[in-house]
Amino acid sequence: MLLGAYRGQDTYTGQSELGAADARPIDVPDNVEKRPNVDEMDPLGPQLPQWDSNNNNNNNHSGDMGRAQQNTDIYPSFKTHPTNDQKKYIEVLDRDYRPKNMAMPSWLPKSTSNNGWSGNGIARLTNESRMILANNNEVSPHTAEPDSDSILILTPVKNNAKHLARYFALIDKLQYPRSKISIAFLVSDSTDRTQQMLIESRQWYQEKAPVEMRFKRFDIYRQDFFYALPRNQRHLREKQQERRIMMARARNYLWTRALENEQWVLWIDGDLEFYPPNIVRDLMAYDKDVIVPNCLVRRKADKSRWKHSVYDRNAWQETPRSLAMIKKLKETDFLVEGYKSLKTHRRYLDNFSKNDTLVPLDGVGGTFTLVKAHVHRSGVGFPAWLFQHQVETEGFAKLAKAHGYGVFGLPFYYIRHVVG
Repeated sequence: MLLGAYRGQDTYTGQSELGAADARPIDVPDNVEKRPNVDEMDPLGPQLPQWDSNNNNNNNHSGDMGRAQQNTDIYPSFKTHPTNDQKKYIEVLDRDYRPKNMAMPSWLPKSTSNNGWSGNGIARLTNESRMILANNNEVSPHTAEPDSDSILILTPVKNNAKHLARYFALIDKLQYPRSKISIAFLVSDSTDRTQQMLIESRQWYQEKAPVEMRFKRFDIYRQDFFYALPRNQRHLREKQQERRIMMARARNYLWTRALENEQWVLWIDGDLEFYPPNIVRDLMAYDKDVIVPNCLVRRKADKSRWKHSVYDRNAWQETPRSLAMIKKLKETDFLVEGYKSLKTHRRYLDNFSKNDTLVPLDGVGGTFTLVKAHVHRSGVGFPAWLFQHQVETEGFAKLAKAHGYGVFGLPFYYIRHVVG
């Protein structure tokens, strides 16, 4: 009944609930700054589509996109706010959710009668939207023989239009054979141009781009969960359990449909700011069932200096104190990190010494999580219920360990998330 498959959540990552005031500064080794920095990269120059909310049929892909700017949208010229003709809405089948002014989304055809609505109150879909809906009906078999070294990148998104240029710029810098990369998105409850921009991107990459830039597969799914949480309530502790459960449902919807015969699954946040181009090969080299780098966030400490702090507090290791605390909990108690009102006594990735290059973890986030596909195929997903007091990505780590899989982190291998 729902139009497609998209998760009703802000952005789907295992991002930290830690507020800026609680962020713990950490020392970043000098060699980190020597790595390729997205702020110094020319992320595709003329190659990405030029999205313009005032021109829904813009097929010009030859203009100069400009260089990335610090702490701004990577391409400030992109217009991601709805115009008068592009009102926020959720696309749904079999139900009449028309805006009061009857404005239609850019990816639905404009009709000369009934303002684009059929006589029974159902929106008329474009071929692209029908293709997305067709994807939702298929749950992939999980017994296929893996394609050696193939990887499936999964990203659930909601209202992510302003970050998509940077997202694809970073993907295109990856030092990994494009013929081995499949990519899939789940769009949920979006009211901006995220879905249309993904459709345009798929058309460009798979039809117009040079062969060496084409993905093995580029899939888009949509599922609306009708979950709306005001931005100013996103980090409230009392909202986290319901919010993270919705994120778990979205992740499970995506991987159960998109995973085919890939050997690896990579969960990437839709609004990362930087990761090294060789990160996929680096993480694969450790040959672990589940592995994550250390995700930081960068803020201005003063006019001439940046301060880095850990962004993803969902990556942690249990300690004797945390295990003793857990023994006193009720089965229905939910644990979440990053709140002064809840001390879990866990060890985060910034609590390790420089000799600890690879450490076992009991919880992970979803900003950049590499998983051997057989972990998912064995039935390990993202709990949308309390499992050992956790849900979503931390629950996934707990569940993976309960199945005998190894979960690890790299305290001194850094990636960077946007502020917010």
